[in-house]
Amino acid sequence: MLDKLTNSLDFHTKALVLRADRQRLIASNIANADTPGFAARDMNFAEAMRNATAGGSAGGNALAMRASTADAGAGRSGHIALGAGSASGADGGEKGYVVQTQPTLDGNSVDLDRERAAFADNAVRYEATLRFINGQSKTMLAAIQGQ
Repeated sequence: MLDKLTNSLDFHTKALVLRADRQRLIASNIANADTPGFAARDMNFAEAMRNATAGGSAGGNALAMRASTADAGAGRSGHIALGAGSASGADGGEKGYVVQTQPTLDGNSVDLDRERAAFADNAVRYEATLRFINGQSKTMLAAIQGQ
């Protein structure tokens, strides 16, 4: 019985963790917008979610991700591989590099307009996922209490 209750929330909890990880990546890109030679990073959320749900469990390797298809700068010399994953340690995979839309003289690939839009979009989706989890939890609690 408890498995059925937790499995219904499992998808959304994984999505919430991935959204938080993506928000950190985008925030890092925005913070380094003026850093010469900085290569913007992002993740392919749909592919990461497919990998997370294919794992079956909410632990460690279930959130492993591969680099996105926009992995244009991965082979550049001077870039350090991100083997440790995110700051939270929830995923063990690498993120992809963002394809540069407007070349700059300093080699920075951050497009602030695109990053701000992605940040706002991800924040709205994160909030929607949180609200869904809260609503589902309240519904389950009401059913358990018999209201």
